[in-house]
Amino acid sequence: MLICETERLIVRKFTLDDAPFIMTLLNSPNWIEFLGDRNIHTVADAQLYLTNGPLASYAQREFGLYLVALKGTNVPIGMSGLIKRDGLEHVDVGFALLPEYTGQGYAYEATKAVLDYGYNTLRLPHIVAIARADNKNSVALLEKLGMKFSDNIMLLGIEHPLCLFK
Repeated sequence: MLICETERLIVRKFTLDDAPFIMTLLNSPNWIEFLGDRNIHTVADAQLYLTNGPLASYAQREFGLYLVALKGTNVPIGMSGLIKRDGLEHVDVGFALLPEYTGQGYAYEATKAVLDYGYNTLRLPHIVAIARADNKNSVALLEKLGMKFSDNIMLLGIEHPLCLFK
């Protein structure tokens, strides 16, 4: 199901058929470094991740992480979406791309569209973001999106302090 589109991208809900892509994305070097190893080593692991993560979130909250694909070819390049985490008062926006698609404005384009969807379609009153301070690219993207550093926080299950952006 299409969530939104931009000039170059489509953003849609994940399906179980996206498991091979999830396995690749969640094992990419930047994902492992900044988001951690999710132990997704088989297509079945990736299907379980999708079932318990994005698909469960769609059913429970009507939003979640979404697949980002190139318009025209439908080649999946990453994800962006909205997450309600324990320990955060508000919904946060997240994003990740395969390494070969970084540095081309895709993360900004997709995440801006997801923020617009969250505010204008879902009518969410507040959306925040979190990033590790040493993830300079993510911090720069959040600032480019108009978000401002608010505080350093710790979330249960995450071993590094995170920067909270509002």
